[in-house]
Amino acid sequence: MEIHEILTAEAVVPHLKASSKKQALQELSRVAAELTELDQREIFDMLIERERLGTTGVGEGIAIPHGKLNALDRLHGVFARASRAIEFDAIDDRPVDLVFLLLAPEAAGADHLKALARVSRLLRDPSTCDKLRGCETRDAIYALLTQTESSDAA
Repeated sequence: MEIHEILTAEAVVPHLKASSKKQALQELSRVAAELTELDQREIFDMLIERERLGTTGVGEGIAIPHGKLNALDRLHGVFARASRAIEFDAIDDRPVDLVFLLLAPEAAGADHLKALARVSRLLRDPSTCDKLRGCETRDAIYALLTQTESSDAA
């Protein structure tokens, strides 16, 4: 599972303007709804429900909110870089500025887990995260996220 298979350039938000976890999830839901043609509220409600199970703030300024929806036919990703770090109830109690939303079909099973592992592996690299934090444009962020795959394969 590669990033370019789940993320398009249109799904990159280079300057997420949110001052809370709820606002961040609302904005990510809005972008995801535009990309998937699903109801924004349905996506948001699923994300909130997932957060109730435990935070998706994985530490080091990173969150990977995710969940499954029946109406999806494939995996979709949305990446956002917050203009200002957001309190996200992360496991290390640090605010979050890099967010990768992952949506999967209800029947995705192993593909959902593979995609989560791929995103996690990508964002665990401090060098990649530093570069993402320095990118200003959608195209630069998308190129970095997808170019990293090529260097991983080498």
